[in-house]
Formats: sequence, structure tokens, C-alpha cells
Amino acid sequence: MRVALVGNQNSGKTTLFNLLTGSNQKVGNWPGVTIERKVGMIRSTNVELIDLPGIYSLSPYSIEEEISRKFLFEEKIDLILNIIDSTSMERSLYLTTQLLELGIPVVIALNMSDIADKRGIKIDLKTLEERLDTTILSISAAKKTNVFNLIQTIKQGEYRKNNYHHIYDHDLEDGIRSLISIIDSKHPRFLAIKLIEQDPVFIKYQTDETLHTIQTLSKEYLRDMEQVIADERYRYIEYVRDEAVTAKKDQMTWTDRLDNIFLNRILAIPIFIVIMFTVYYLAAGPFGGATVDFVDRYVSLFSNWAEDALLSVGASPWSTSLVVDGMIAGVGAIMNFLPQLVILFLLISFLETTGYMARIAFFLDRIFQKVGLSGKSLIPFIIGSGCSVPAILSARTINDETEKKMTIMLTPFIPCSAKLPIITLFAGYFFKDNSGLASASLYFMAIAVILISAYVMKKVLFKGKTSTFILELPEYKLPSMKFILLDVWDKVVSFVKRAGSVILLASIAIWLLISFSWTFEYGVNPDQSILASLGNVFAWLFYPMIGEWSWGATVSAIQGLVAKEQVVASMAIIAGYSDTTSDGLLIFGSTAFSFFTAPAAYAFMVFNLFSAPCFGAIGAMRQELGTTKRMWGAVLFQTGIAWVLAVMVFNIGRLIEVVL
Repeated sequence: MRVALVGNQNSGKTTLFNLLTGSNQKVGNWPGVTIERKVGMIRSTNVELIDLPGIYSLSPYSIEEEISRKFLFEEKIDLILNIIDSTSMERSLYLTTQLLELGIPVVIALNMSDIADKRGIKIDLKTLEERLDTTILSISAAKKTNVFNLIQTIKQGEYRKNNYHHIYDHDLEDGIRSLISIIDSKHPRFLAIKLIEQDPVFIKYQTDETLHTIQTLSKEYLRDMEQVIADERYRYIEYVRDEAVTAKKDQMTWTDRLDNIFLNRILAIPIFIVIMFTVYYLAAGPFGGATVDFVDRYVSLFSNWAEDALLSVGASPWSTSLVVDGMIAGVGAIMNFLPQLVILFLLISFLETTGYMARIAFFLDRIFQKVGLSGKSLIPFIIGSGCSVPAILSARTINDETEKKMTIMLTPFIPCSAKLPIITLFAGYFFKDNSGLASASLYFMAIAVILISAYVMKKVLFKGKTSTFILELPEYKLPSMKFILLDVWDKVVSFVKRAGSVILLASIAIWLLISFSWTFEYGVNPDQSILASLGNVFAWLFYPMIGEWSWGATVSAIQGLVAKEQVVASMAIIAGYSDTTSDGLLIFGSTAFSFFTAPAAYAFMVFNLFSAPCFGAIGAMRQELGTTKRMWGAVLFQTGIAWVLAVMVFNIGRLIEVVL
């Protein structure tokens, strides 16, 4: 048996899916798109549950709606489980009326019943069941109320095989019946209504007889038939609401009270600045820096133990160096920052689950509109704080092509988790007590650069209108620590896997290149190594931003194309070779990097923040932009911006030092 879980965004669909399936679920992508697809087996049953993307209708205004409609219309589904927010019945029932027209049995889970009760919303389930002619259960997914009964209802098939009553006026119903008689479909009523709406996906395949019937009906109304159908739906929904729902009027909720503060025209932006400053201050400031030192002690102990163990069994000098100075130094330098990433992931996930992130998209929309973007672009920017690859892919949900291309090109400017080690290392060493301020300043610089770049791109490269942004603001909710911890765990596992694969291989490559000369002589002076000769080819590019000819800094920055974390790993390996008393984090005490000053350090952070992202993100840009030419255009644009900003920062900073 296959059951499709369908509902609006923020209706509790994900919570219910996790409750019904437990850990027995598979996560992937829908064919041809990058939107997440979840499939699982309902507990103690042989029922497969497919979680469809959150949608508001089956009219394909977004890629999520297109996916859901295609799946429901073409796949074999035995039952639709429609989850509805009890506190927003009128909005939720629009989708329900469309689902019932498919002719597939529908069971409605009336979620958030506990919140509805607190607000004085009373729902007559019996009347509602009669009007919609389907089985309805009142549940609370957050509190696990009545979920067991829902499982039993599905498992035992104890639900009404609804025979949907008509909701349109008589002329429309006559037109629907006439179309049903001449079309061939397993969902005849749904298709007939879509044809009356003149849905372009379906209408192009119809016969002349069908088209004639549709035209005749349209002439009778002399209006846009899609609007006629929508008006009829809402008329019926209002009738059902008046019959089955009673509610207290003009009741101020906690969400309303909080929105009066967080969405205040004057206070919204300052509050946002304070919140995001706090996030980065905690993650990359003194508190987060203390966790780096704590982990580094254990990495150093492990490194010493590994070296002693290898020497005790007679390992060769080169193999010992490979393990200690290459693998452990490279991967260990990254693992030092894992606690900071956990702090960042926890705070960002907390803001997402409370509902605040949706507010950020809402109030930043009016600012984004002025530079050619919209609030839709904020979703990739938020995801980008974790990783640029899924952030770039998520831009696919933006319908406007111009806005989508701009978002894809600008998303890598957001400080992702891979850039946090670079920011923390330089800020902690060169700015010490002000490390939190230095780290947070880069986040706000990124926002400023995104806005300015978008404005210039809109005026020069991409001309046209900005798309309209429509967003439902969810209720503020106390976050589920279980959900937050699972979310953070997934991100941490992904980071560790990356460190154990990409970073490890890149670190081995750096060790090989710095350990050997072009004549394959081992143990040469680092300045005579293959790595040094390669770095010297490009060192001139970095001289204007750091004030020194440094092949070590050059190679480390270029390694950021492999993975941004590799910048720190490379510096740790090079520092270890240049100064044997230096460990992974004291790299600025080594001869290789002793030239760094505060302006040079900040400029180096700026370059690595805004330059072309890792190969994975570049591949994602190639996929989403459509051509290699556009991808290279984006890479050159990003790196050019990074170089110009870094040079400006270095020279302005050096001038300030002279004046002071």
C-alpha cells in the first residue's frame, strides 16, 4: 500500500512523517530536481509513506507544486494523507478540495489541535466529515496525540472511500460532467477541472471536441476560468468553515505580540544584526576559540603518540612524516574547529525551527527588491551558512531566471561552515580579544557585498523586473531539541566524512609536493620543493593583498578550490615543515607565515571568503547556470571581487596602522 503525505508548508508535515516512520526512512531527491524526497514505512505496517513537498495548491506555480501534482496524477497511490493546520482551516482547505477531486481516497489529519483549543477554535469533526465526505482525525504531531489511532485507521483501511460532492454552481458542474464523458483519464474530474481552467500542461494534448466544450463554457462566464474555479472553491470553503468552525475573534496571539517586535519597521534590522552578531560571536569568538584550544591539545597528543608508535615499530622517516606531518596535521587542523561548527549549526537550526528565519526573509525582501533580488533568494543564503553546494542547488526553486542566476552567483559569498576555520584561525590569532567582532564583521560585509553586487549586476548584466515574493509566516514555536540535535548530527557527520576523504587526500597531496623536489629527492628544503615552485608561479597575485611574496599563502589559498577547509590544513602542513616547533594552530609563529600582519590577515580572510568556492560548488554552479561559459563567468566574477576587496582592505588597513 502506498500513501502520499500532502499538506501546506509549516503544517507539521515533517514532524508527522518522522513520527509515522521513525528512523525507517530513505532520503533522496525527486527525479531531475534537487528538492528532497523522503520515503519510509509506517511503523508496524507494510504501508509505504511518501512525503511530498509542502504546497498550497495543485496548480504548478512553483517547482514543489509541479512535483506533487505530477506524482499524484501519474503514480499509483492508494491513499492521500492530507495534513491540515487546525489554526488555519480556510487556507488549508483550498488544497484539500483539489486533492478530493483526484478520486483517490483521502484521510485528513487535523493537526495542531492543542493550539487550536488554546486559541478557542472549536471544530465540529462530524459536520466537517459530512461536508467533505471523508475521514478526519484530530491530532497533535508535536505532542504525539492521537497519532496511534491515525496509524490504525490507515493500517486497517477504516476510512471513508469518499464520493466527493460537487462544490461548483450547476452550469460548471454540467460542463465538468460533459468533459468527463469525452476524456480518458484515471482522474477524470480533476483533469476536467484543469481543462476548464485552461491549464497549459493538459490542454495542449486535447482533442478538438474537448477544446470546443471548454470554449463554450468560457463564453458563458466571460471571465478568466481559473479565477472562476478559485472563487467557487473559496465560496464552498467559507460555507464549510461557517458550518463546522467557531472561533474567538480578535484574539492577540503570542506570534502577533512577537511579530510586533521582530517585524517592527524600526527595530527589525537592528534586532537581526544583534542576533546574527551573537551567533558568530559565540561560534567564532572567545568562547568558540576556547574549544579550539581544547581539541588541539588532544590532536597534538594523538600526533605525538602516533609518531612514537611508528618509530617504535621501525617505520621509515618518510612514512612517519606522511602520517604525522601530512595526514594528522592536515585533518587534525580541521577537526580542531569541529566544536565551533557544532555551535554554529545549533544556533542556526534553533533560529530556523523557531520560525525567525522566515521573518528574516520577509523583512529583507523590501531591501532585496531594490537591488534586483527578492526574499526568495534568502533561502539559498541561509542554507549557504552550512554549505554552498545545496544552497546553490536550492536556487532552482526561484522561478524568475534572472533572479535565479544572480542568486547562484552570489550565494558562495555567504560564510559557509568550510570558511569558518579560516575566519576563526586568523581572527583568533591576530585580533585576540576582538576575534568575535572581526568574525561577525565578515558576515555583515558579505551581506553588503551581495547587495552592492546584485545592484550592479541588475543594472549592467541582468535587466528586468524582480519577481513577486509571497511567504507564509509560520507560528513561533518552541524548538524541538530532538529535531535540532538530529539536524546538527547530520551536518557534523557530513563534515567529518569530508575531512576523512577530501581533506585527507588533499593533505597527502600537499605533503608529497612539499616533501620532494622535481628530481624526486625526499626531505629537501621547503623552498626547493615542487610545492614552492608551483606557488611561486602565482605568488605575484597575492603580493598586493598580503605585502609579501609567499608561496605558502598562495598555495594554501589555491587549495581552497578543493575545499575551503583545506586552506587551514595546507597552512598547518607547510608551517610544520618550515618550523619544527610549530604545531597545527601556531602556524603564524613559523617562518613560513611570520610576515602576516593584522591588515594582511584580514585581507586574506576577505579573499578566501569571496573568491571562487570549492570544486563541488563550482560544479553545482555549472549545473544550475546551464553552460560552462556562464560558470567560468561566475568564477571570474567572484575571484575578481575577492581580489579587489582584499587589496583595498590590506592597503586601507596598512594606512590606518601608519596613522595610528
